[in-house]
Amino acid sequence: MPKSNKISMSVIRRLPRYYRFISELADNGEQRISSGKLAELMNVTASQIRQDFNCFGGFGQQGYGYSISYLKSEMENILGLNKVNNAIILGAGNLGKAVALHINFAERGFNIKGIFETNPNIIGTKINDIEVMPESQVDEFIKNNDISIAMLCIPRQSVATIIDRLYNCGIKAYWNFSHFDIARKYSDTVVENVHMTDSLMTLSYRMNEKLKSEEKTEE
Repeated sequence: MPKSNKISMSVIRRLPRYYRFISELADNGEQRISSGKLAELMNVTASQIRQDFNCFGGFGQQGYGYSISYLKSEMENILGLNKVNNAIILGAGNLGKAVALHINFAERGFNIKGIFETNPNIIGTKINDIEVMPESQVDEFIKNNDISIAMLCIPRQSVATIIDRLYNCGIKAYWNFSHFDIARKYSDTVVENVHMTDSLMTLSYRMNEKLKSEEKTEE
């Protein structure tokens, strides 16, 4: 269990990467691993791994390292992957369809129960055997299906027009691909914003820094 509720967001954001590597080790039949070996695989320091894991109580044994099955199980507990969260996707255009088709939600504790769209040409089609429904039905669907998460694959202006309805239906957790600031309007929500252009600009920055470093080396 965590030693404190004040765990930094930087540590929290590293947890999914730890889980991904640990899951791959488990799938390969590995039984235990040292912090040093895990650090080599992940290209981080062993000290960083130990510090991060200590935020949640450790997990390792001196002279033994980490039991991979135990570590995987604990990570699932911490990340909430051992629970089932019913979710809906708003937006069945290119982005929403890609999200629905190419992410294994079931492995990560999410059950996609409904997909909603305003485009009449898309309504009635199926994505992963889920029939796309008209957005006008979302309120009733949420109330009847114990939905706790909304995944917003719609433009900012569309979120602005529907967020009140979602919130009033009890949705307080959002995976938000739009640029609409949900948490600013509703401070008691949990929002994970996904800004793909930010990631692209970060890539541009890193490329630029690498280029400057190489040019400096050549001088």
